[in-house]
Amino acid sequence: MRIDALILAAGSGTRFGGGLPKQFLPLAGMPILARSVAAFAAHRRVRRVVVVGDREAIRRHCPTVAALPVVAGGATRQASARAGLEALAEDAPDAVLIHDAARPLVPERVIDAVCDALAQGAEAAIPALPVTDTLKAARAGVVERTVPREGLHRVQTPQGFRYSAILAAHRAASVPDCTDDAAVAEAAGLTVRLVAGAEDNLKVTTREDLIRAEALVGARLLPRVGTGFDVHRFAAGRPLMLCGVAVPHPLGLAGHSDADVGIHALCDAIYGALGEGDIGTAFPPSDARWKDADSALFLRHAAGRVAARGGRILHADVTLICERPKIAPHAAAMRARLADLMGIDVASVSVKATTTEGLGFTGRAEGIAAQAAATVLLP
Repeated sequence: MRIDALILAAGSGTRFGGGLPKQFLPLAGMPILARSVAAFAAHRRVRRVVVVGDREAIRRHCPTVAALPVVAGGATRQASARAGLEALAEDAPDAVLIHDAARPLVPERVIDAVCDALAQGAEAAIPALPVTDTLKAARAGVVERTVPREGLHRVQTPQGFRYSAILAAHRAASVPDCTDDAAVAEAAGLTVRLVAGAEDNLKVTTREDLIRAEALVGARLLPRVGTGFDVHRFAAGRPLMLCGVAVPHPLGLAGHSDADVGIHALCDAIYGALGEGDIGTAFPPSDARWKDADSALFLRHAAGRVAARGGRILHADVTLICERPKIAPHAAAMRARLADLMGIDVASVSVKATTTEGLGFTGRAEGIAAQAAATVLLP
């Protein structure tokens, strides 16, 4: 069965408050939208992921998602869902999953349950949890009556449908502003099957929801520590780049790229924590594309690999080993630059220096060495 996923990310997030729509807010170092997309992009049963939202806003705030097909949303959730469905028509799937971007922690088992129901012949399938709390109907803060909870469920996404059936239902919809696609399906006479949802599959609507989501992500992550070491000799005719900062000095460092020994050691530390080799694995020195390249590119890639695996960089520590130049006057700028490249707070970055008391090649001022450690949280 060919299954596509629509991620609805066109909302303005007015209930959340603040200037930035909630789908672009960071959740453990990764935009909420990016986490939602990653859950489906990595799923073995999903053929294609299409995002519905503002292309420019997505490009600006969530560049990793901008590479996917993006469809402009509508004024309401219902209009956005229809826009996404229409965009799939040229290469129509057998079934479609429609998911709210604001549910970034959807477990794989929930996606599987919806797909299984569709594969078994369901016209529509939605994840839901039975209501267990006592329900009260109230007016002006005063309880009017107790509402029976038997048979009531809290509905989640992704909601799955036979593609042709839900597209026809949206085109024929006479009930405006349905709050989910199952309501559109119900109005069209489709049978909607319930499957098991998950408490972790929360919708980020308020700041309290975001705090809870942060706690859930933290509980899923385990710390990994990587170390890196690099050396470059001094060379004439090149600028000296250290930890992303141009440092005044008569000599630069020799290397295939810009030879930023601090960034190279830090990249190796991050790749080591990920278990993904080293900087030479990702950017071979034999590749002419990286000749004289800005090492900022390498560090962005390493940080991006952490984000792509649903993790976060917790802390980075770089030690530069040299007799000269003096590092202390530039350490604050280096910390700020590294933090910016990794997308973490500057308080989580350390840059310091030491000498070898005149011993060895660094003691003879023949070059600079660097060692680094990175702590990464990964699922």
